Amino acid sequence: MGRDTSLFSPEESAVSRICSAVRPFIPGRTMCNNDASMKLRTFFLYYSVAAFLLSGVFLCAQPQAAPASAKTDDALELVKQGQKLNSEGKQDEALALYDRALQLSPNLFQADLAAGIALDLQGRYQQARQHLAKAIEEAPPASKVQALRTMAVSYAFEHNTDEARKYEQQAFDAQYSAKQFADAAGTADELARIYLESGDTDNAFQWYQSGHLTALHQPNLSLAEKDLWEFRWESALARIRVRQTGRDAEAPKHLAAAKAILDKGDNPDQVRFYPYLSGYVAFYLHDYKTAIVELQKGDQHDPFVLSLLAQAYEKSGDRTQTLDYYRKVLTINTHNPTNAFARPLAKEKIAALSK
Repeated sequence: MGRDTSLFSPEESAVSRICSAVRPFIPGRTMCNNDASMKLRTFFLYYSVAAFLLSGVFLCAQPQAAPASAKTDDALELVKQGQKLNSEGKQDEALALYDRALQLSPNLFQADLAAGIALDLQGRYQQARQHLAKAIEEAPPASKVQALRTMAVSYAFEHNTDEARKYEQQAFDAQYSAKQFADAAGTADELARIYLESGDTDNAFQWYQSGHLTALHQPNLSLAEKDLWEFRWESALARIRVRQTGRDAEAPKHLAAAKAILDKGDNPDQVRFYPYLSGYVAFYLHDYKTAIVELQKGDQHDPFVLSLLAQAYEKSGDRTQTLDYYRKVLTINTHNPTNAFARPLAKEKIAALSK
């Protein structure tokens, strides 16, 4: 009677089947039946072959590691989910997802960049820059400028203009060399704003001027495009002059020049920025009532506009509105120069005014 293999484990049944399969091919099984030594050798050979074949069965049955591309796709999905959480102000939850993404794909540019952004928003700047430094190293060529500018903004959170310039300069040089003049001009203007809001009007002037001149290198600029860059230049001059001691009286002239360009009507999408510009000039001229009126017409999703409103209310002695606008700033989770200046100030003021 044959052995009932149903009483044995799958592994034991497999051994039994393999042994049956290899038994006819074992030399000496019929040749040396009367020799005890040969029987013992045959026994060991028989089970060695069976074990070898069985090991192949087990190896084939083992689950295979997920392909690298599948892991990357999973990691990117985690980053996408984390970015949504970050935009909702849930930085801790976002960072947990970025950490899982980096476990799946340790050199994933998008995960390190996103982690750096979330950590900056939490005020954990040193940790943020560790991730952003990795992101710069990992970035594909098309994303290198993005990574560099993100690092520059990280330093703007602490008004560290020297370090911000190192990264903005690299981004500017890369864009200029590639003859991407509009992009390079935007990078120059970004660095200029970092200087301006850090109190360095001289360097702000130089970089706004560089941005303006770089933009004009673009071939075949239309009249509307030329007007756009002229508006940005006059806007920059208005904000610079109003911050310079002894030259603040020049600011309204540049404000009027900017308004005249907008009145041509060939850049209607820029009209929405004028209330911010007008409110900015009024604020630094210490006309807080006008500043409030103008800034309330501005973009109420721009943290810098909200921050200026909070400061104008604070100068006017309205503590309730001051706190209200600073709290609104903290509901915005963008990573750009406007929030780099607005967010830390809002945290500081709320802590001080809530005592």
